[in-house]
Amino acid sequence: MLVTIFCINVVYVTLNTLRMMLTMKGYQKIAPFIAMVEIAIYVVGLGLVLDNLDNVVNVAVYALGFGVGIFAGMKIENYLALGYILVTTIVPDRGWEIAEKLRNHGYGVTITQAYGKEGDRYVLEILTPRSNERDLYVKIHEIETKAFIISYEPRYINGGFWTKRIKKNKLANRT
Repeated sequence: MLVTIFCINVVYVTLNTLRMMLTMKGYQKIAPFIAMVEIAIYVVGLGLVLDNLDNVVNVAVYALGFGVGIFAGMKIENYLALGYILVTTIVPDRGWEIAEKLRNHGYGVTITQAYGKEGDRYVLEILTPRSNERDLYVKIHEIETKAFIISYEPRYINGGFWTKRIKKNKLANRT
C-alpha cells in the first residue's frame, strides 16, 4: 500500500510539474491531455490516503512522493529543455571579435556598445534553444573569461533570423 501511494504521488506530481511548465511555455495541445491523466491519478492516490487517514505513515509517504515528484518533474523538464533562452553577455573588450566567433559556431548574435562603471562595454544578445544553453556558456567562457552572463526565457519571438529558422524547422517537421 505504501509503495502504491508513493508511486502514484510521484507520477501525479511529476505530471503536474511538467504540465505547468508546458502551459507556461504555450504548449496548448499537450498540456490539457497531461492534465486529464494527472487529475485521474490524483483522485486515485488521494482516495487511498483518505481511506486510511488514521495511518500517519500513509500521509508521510504521500508527502514524500510529492517532493520526489517535483524533483523528477524538474529533472525531466531540464532534460527536455523546451523553448529558447536569450543570453545577454557583457564583455569589456573585443566585442566584435567575440560576436563573430559565436556566429561561426552557429549562434545568432546582436551586438551593441554600452557604457558601464568602468568604461566602454559590449553587450551581446544571443538567442538559442535551451538545449544549447550549457554549450553556449562554455563557449563564451572559452572565448572571454571576464564575460558577465545573464539569461532569460522569452515567451514571444517575432522577426529576425531566428523566426525564419523556427518556421523553417516547423515546416520540415510536418513533412
